[in-house]
Parts: sequence; structure tokens; C-alpha cells
Amino acid sequence: MSAFTARCVGLLVAAVVLLVAGFRFAYPELALLGAAAGFAVGYAVLSAAWRPRLEVTRSADPDRVARGEPATMTLTVRNAGRLRAASLVAEDRCGDRVVPVPLLRLRPGRDTTVRYEVPTARRGVVPVGPLRVTRRDPLGLVALARPYGGTVPVWVHPRVHPLNAVPTGAGRSLDGRVDKVPHGSITFDSLREYVVGDELRRVHWRTSARVGELMVRENVDTSLPRIVLLLDNRTAAHPQRLDGVAESFESACEAAASVLVAAYREGLPVVLLLVAPEPAGGDAAAGDDAAAHGPLDRLAAAELADEGDLQPATTRLRRERLGDTLVFLTGPGGRDDLGTVGALRAAYPSVVVGVFGATEPAPSGAAGLVVIDAADGAAFAAEWDGVRRW
Repeated sequence: MSAFTARCVGLLVAAVVLLVAGFRFAYPELALLGAAAGFAVGYAVLSAAWRPRLEVTRSADPDRVARGEPATMTLTVRNAGRLRAASLVAEDRCGDRVVPVPLLRLRPGRDTTVRYEVPTARRGVVPVGPLRVTRRDPLGLVALARPYGGTVPVWVHPRVHPLNAVPTGAGRSLDGRVDKVPHGSITFDSLREYVVGDELRRVHWRTSARVGELMVRENVDTSLPRIVLLLDNRTAAHPQRLDGVAESFESACEAAASVLVAAYREGLPVVLLLVAPEPAGGDAAAGDDAAAHGPLDRLAAAELADEGDLQPATTRLRRERLGDTLVFLTGPGGRDDLGTVGALRAAYPSVVVGVFGATEPAPSGAAGLVVIDAADGAAFAAEWDGVRRW
């Protein structure tokens, strides 16, 4: 992107006026001055148009952090040209910040390295880059800016608060009874052909003798606790703002991250769903690497959506029965939907609701649910460990 300075515009106007006046009134001196001014503008454009050969590499250490933890970006710029030293004005884009990068007398084959801190005070995906290099002519008439290098995302995950309690499993029998069990139970599921490396104690000898080849038992854990996290990312569910930030939504994200990490630590299956649909792919401004690679990345990239209805999400949960324990995390605006969530108890033996930022507590046992009113993620973690009814 090029920019003509006020000096350049003035000089260009003067060149036109002098040339017109010189030829109109037969003053060669004025025409000569106008030609000199026009030549200066042309030289400035050509000088600024020179494109230095720069190689830009960057790396974040680390590229995934919890909110508030330090992250450092290392930027290396190398002059890949062979003839001229580069004396440029450069700046790197880091989220909403602009970081100056000194490139004074960068000789051919040499490089310079700059390190700076990436802001992690807020959850989100911080796009870093590209490097913006501005080339100016010696007369200060034209400034031409070009981008170099790509964009690297830094994922700022929600804070994780330790959880000690995990949900119980659901032991289902053939007569339709559903019992809560503290741990999973191994149950025979199917037979398959023997593969080198299988334990001989798992061989089903009776079937092997009948079919003429070794058959191995496959077991599954039918009552392993399965957790479904439903995060309410509707704008209507989080109406309150503090400096433009919905703190109740940030607290809900922290609670979701805490449950995810606790489930992973215990080796429990967990599914994360959002009420409002997530945008397809990553943030185009953050480059191809901005695609989420896991639930914590999805929480970092989660944003409030003006459009969104709870009904499609509850319909899917009822139809697919994705788990045994349903955890619904919402804000003050989601209290009116507790009845809709409570209707899922027929499909989910345990339903826990976390309401963040509400001025009044939800009625005890509302819709037959376990309701945790919490001011933030840390308060939710403390209340979660104190709940034993699920």
C-alpha cells in the first residue's frame, strides 16, 4: 500500500502549475522548474518501489497458554538480497498492538531477531503478523508499505481450576434399569480374529475350535462415565458487559475448560458442544494454522453469537444420547431455559447446570436439576467438588 505525503502532493501540484505557466507564457525557466519537480516525484516513486528481499520467520514459545500465562514471540528477519543493505521502517502486528522492528543497515545475508511478549490477559486467539515493512524515498515524498511473512496464532485458553470430583457412570441392564456406578465395568462385546501380539488369555477357545482359527474376545466398558458439555454462547444468555466483555461467558469457558481437563485426567470420554453454531474453519485473518485442534482450542476461539437457539442442541442431545452426565453452562439470560434442559433427564441420568453472573440464585432443585450458581470459574470448581447428588 502506497501513500503520498503532503510534501509530494504539494510538489506535484507545483510541477503541474509551473509546467503550464512556463509553456503558456513562454517562460522556459518556469517549465524547467516544473520538470525538475516532476522528476523528483518520479524518482521518489521509483526509489520507494524497490522491493527488498526479506525472509521472515517467527515462532511462539509457547503457542498455547492459559489466560494470564506468559508467551513470547520470536521474530527473525533476514536480508536475502545480494547487493544492497536494507534500511527500513518495520512493525509487527500482534493482536491489536503494533510492535516496532528495527531494520537499520541490514546488510545482505545478515539477519536480526526481535523478541516481545504476546498479550494473554484475555482468552482468545491472538493473530501475530504479518510484518509490515515501509519503504521511503530519501526526499520523504512517498512511503510504500508491504507485508512480509505469514500470520501465526497464539491460543490463549481459559484458566483451568482444579476439580476433584468426577461424575458417576451409568450401569444399564437389559431390563431397562439404570444404576449409577463410580467406575466403568468391563463387559464382553464381540469376537475377532487373532492378531500377533494379542494376549492368549483373551482367546475364546470354544469358538476357535469350532471355526478352525483363533478368535479373541473384545471387551468394552459399558458403564464408563461419559460427560457432555453444552456451552451456551448465545449473546442473549450473557447480557451483562464490563468494558465490553461478557464476564459471565468468560467464567463459563473457564468452567468448561476445568471439566475438560478433569475428565482427561481421569481418562473419561467428554464431548464439547456449543449452542450457537461455530464458524466453519479458522479465522482467515490468523492464517491456515488457526484451525482449532482440540476442545481447549475451541474454547479459546469461542465467541458469542447473536443468532442461536437452544432447541436444536437439546434435540440432538435427546436423539443421540452422547453421554451419561450433561453439564450445561450458561449466563443470567439462560435461566429461563432450565425447563428445556430439565426435559433431558430422561436421556441423561445426571444433569448439572452452571449459571454464572446471575443476581439471584436459581430455585433449589429447579426442574429436577443440580444447579450451581457461581460468580466465576473458581467458585464453580469449589461448588462442583461439593456436589454429591449426581
